[in-house]
Amino acid sequence: MIEVEKLDIRTITMGISLQNCADEDPKKAQRKIYDKITCCAENLVEVGRQIEIEYGVPIINKRVSVTPISMVAAASDIQDYCGFAEVLDRAAKEVGVDFIGGFSALVHKGYTLSDRKLIESIPAALAGTDRVCSSVNVATTRAGINMDAVREMGGVIKRASELTADRDGIACAKLVVFANVPEDNPFMAGAFHGPGEPECTVNVGISGPGTVKAALEHAHGQPFDIVAEMVKKTSFKIARVGQLVAREASKRLNVPFGIIDLSLAPTPAVGDSVAEILEEMGLERCGGPGTTAALALLNDAVKKGGIMASSHVGGLSGAFIPVSEDAGMIAAVESGALCLEKLEAMTCVCSVGLDMIAVPGDTSAETIAALIADEMAIGMVNNKTTAVRIIPAPGKKVGESIEFGGLLGRAPVMRISSFKADEFISRGGRLPAPLHSVRN
Repeated sequence: MIEVEKLDIRTITMGISLQNCADEDPKKAQRKIYDKITCCAENLVEVGRQIEIEYGVPIINKRVSVTPISMVAAASDIQDYCGFAEVLDRAAKEVGVDFIGGFSALVHKGYTLSDRKLIESIPAALAGTDRVCSSVNVATTRAGINMDAVREMGGVIKRASELTADRDGIACAKLVVFANVPEDNPFMAGAFHGPGEPECTVNVGISGPGTVKAALEHAHGQPFDIVAEMVKKTSFKIARVGQLVAREASKRLNVPFGIIDLSLAPTPAVGDSVAEILEEMGLERCGGPGTTAALALLNDAVKKGGIMASSHVGGLSGAFIPVSEDAGMIAAVESGALCLEKLEAMTCVCSVGLDMIAVPGDTSAETIAALIADEMAIGMVNNKTTAVRIIPAPGKKVGESIEFGGLLGRAPVMRISSFKADEFISRGGRLPAPLHSVRN
């Protein structure tokens, strides 16, 4: 499973509460933040390496998530929060983690003054740092959609792209807009340490698309209930590996074990693709008719198998379909089989949403906001987490591509509808929550 089928632990993420770092003096607050992160996560990378060597399980990333900075920085008398992003970046580099998440705000029902400052700071903060990731939750099933925030995030994404035009708009790859965001997600760019979490915790994100595909290669022509059983059994095995790593990391770091995120996280490597799993079920190409049904089966079976393996399942847990990070998805886009509209349909049944998608650089902020609104509506109505991580590719048109390398991969620029939604987005206000949100 490890040597041939590319099974790995995608991330060990240490969640750290920064609530006791708040201070009226921003310099003091930032010093407290740096000291706490470097103290709590001092041994995270080394422990991860030890577990890799002892158990032979690759751990691809070591990460840190922190309390949403809009909450921590609220006490500080400062307008620009870029200094907080810079201190997060320095701390991440000091402890050696790949990414640090939590330059975040939760505005699904409205803004605080601190939320506004943070969101205004996002483009410059992400452009000026290497490892900081940002997220903004703009919708929940209980609250509805904050359409003012949706409109603003369209502009934030455009500015972030423009500020990193020399790097293919990479700042946008570190920014995600959420509906129903979980507080314990270990995956970037959406990870943060929620206010309901303990002082410090260890969360593990598993992977294994190649392992699931290899299992299904033995099920040619079998009915779907047999396919589902095979996915469940394989997911169980993968989750048990995650459970082992999480327990060991928790013990060695002397930090409580939080959750295992069961998400199948692909990579750009051939053979490590969610799209290829769907094609192994009998689709000629991911994106064609039947794709949504195949993804629904996969997502459900992964969760059922994983939940039997661990009592601590959380995060997102399902199947990711990031275009740039999945070789099969890239091939499907380039062959014309997979379009943006089909991806949106697939997000109704998968783990997250429109993830790592490149669109033409001249796409307007209003069009981006409208795309976000559509995805937030899917999450709100279906009571599930959905997200948008979209990259307006600077200077690029449909058919071209942007290149990030590593896990972020390569993103072909996808066509987006030319019909405008400017008047729709300009209305603002709050899109009301659905009737079924009233459950008390």
